[in-house]
Amino acid sequence: MSSAVELIAPPARLQVAVPHQPTPAVVADTGPGIALRAIAAAGKLGWRVLKPTIVIAVFLLIWQFAPAWGLVDEIFLPPFTTVAQAFIDLVRTGEMWTHVSTSLGRSLTGYSIALIFAVPLGIAIAWYKPVSDFLNPILELFRNTAALALLPVFVLILGIGETSKIALVVYASSFPILLNTITGVRTVDPLLIKSAVSLGLSPLRLFQKVILPAALPSIFTGLRMAAAGSILVLLAAEMVGARAGLGYLITAAQQNFQIPNMYAGILAISLLGLAFNGVLVGLERHFSRWRVDSNA
Repeated sequence: MSSAVELIAPPARLQVAVPHQPTPAVVADTGPGIALRAIAAAGKLGWRVLKPTIVIAVFLLIWQFAPAWGLVDEIFLPPFTTVAQAFIDLVRTGEMWTHVSTSLGRSLTGYSIALIFAVPLGIAIAWYKPVSDFLNPILELFRNTAALALLPVFVLILGIGETSKIALVVYASSFPILLNTITGVRTVDPLLIKSAVSLGLSPLRLFQKVILPAALPSIFTGLRMAAAGSILVLLAAEMVGARAGLGYLITAAQQNFQIPNMYAGILAISLLGLAFNGVLVGLERHFSRWRVDSNA
């Protein structure tokens, strides 16, 4: 009896036909979408510019019509158009540029000296405790002494010329820069420093890559405060024994009862301070591009 060998074939695998899913196509940006986004961005930018413009326009309108409404005497507060005309006349004759350039030269010289001196000193005080312990007492003494209170001292020691005025600007500008630099360096996140040290950064690279970038916002706050302070103190110094400068222009106009010229000098100070602050804000944005914009 022959035995039959049964060959059992493995069951066939069930094939399920899956409908073909087309790859989603990348929707190209259409012209209307780009236009809408451009309009929205332009509207946002326009509103940011329009808001301060409205405030300034309201202020100038009040200034213009306050004498006509009897709120102030026109002799002591001329309308804005009168002051603007006096400003234009001073610019046309070149007198305004003489005073502005003189004040700007003094202010920038003293401010630059304070910047070169105060930032490294602030970093040293914040980073090295022996330096801090040694200098803190004298800094606490002088930082609570107003710059204008020392104006007679600067005049007596350095004379009535340019040196005393520049020295007063250096003194007034140094402390805001110095104190904000100390605060900026001391408030750097310790975790950032430990992480950088664990990665093997040298002290120089640690300062360059971690400490200085983290302290920049505080340092620039001090720079902006010092810029405003330098102009104000310089104006007070120019009112004593100067022959040119915005402070001299204001004092001379007031003594000669040229009230529109006096307000023109004040207007020039405002524009100068605005330009100074704008430059510093632009530099801060350039050097702090790593920061996340909270308004975005």
